[in-house]
Amino acid sequence: MTVVQQILYTAQPERWWTLAEALGFVAPFPPAPEWAEFHADGVLAVHGATDEHRPGVTEIHLIVEDTDAAASALAAFDVEAMTMEGVGEMLVVRAASGVSISVSEGAVQRGAGEIAVQPIWFQKDLTQPRAILEALGFRAGIAADRGGWTEMLCDGGSIGLHAGEPRIGLSFEARGDLDARAARLRDAGFAASVVDEAFARTIRIADPDGGDEIWINGVQDDMHGYHR
Repeated sequence: MTVVQQILYTAQPERWWTLAEALGFVAPFPPAPEWAEFHADGVLAVHGATDEHRPGVTEIHLIVEDTDAAASALAAFDVEAMTMEGVGEMLVVRAASGVSISVSEGAVQRGAGEIAVQPIWFQKDLTQPRAILEALGFRAGIAADRGGWTEMLCDGGSIGLHAGEPRIGLSFEARGDLDARAARLRDAGFAASVVDEAFARTIRIADPDGGDEIWINGVQDDMHGYHR
């Protein structure tokens, strides 16, 4: 089983706790300013900003059942094994673009609920990130006919591969009534609006750290220019 953990670094952790709960995530243990987790379909981790990780930085961490099996599956890629305090053995996988993701062993339940993490892995050539994720058990979902987007699915959460300058972007996917979810966000003190995009409706809210707007995408229902 593979579960996506989207790690957000922030100078406003308490505001993010409120936002996570308003979105529909549930904290399995009391949050702390340095680290908090919120579970639904995948995991949102809220990490206090550091000198190395400024507010708004997003990372992709994958939780797997067996890091030895993951290391074997990733043998063809640039992988470094390390030990992190509080996490244990961890793998860091680096793409040729410079983007890296991390992998560790853990027990997280299969994705549940109507809100999911969907971090976006941007880089110009999506061939290598897709191969890395497929080696870890991901499967392709909806993809753009022209090759600029592929949704990669696993047991908890998903990752979007998007053509662009190399980076990891913060994103979510929501099922169900987006208008009702936006109303809950407004009740929690967030200025949320629902926008009709070409591929689906999305909720837009201001970033508590002052960065780019946060997107919560509805399930894609317009397949013009896309395929499964």
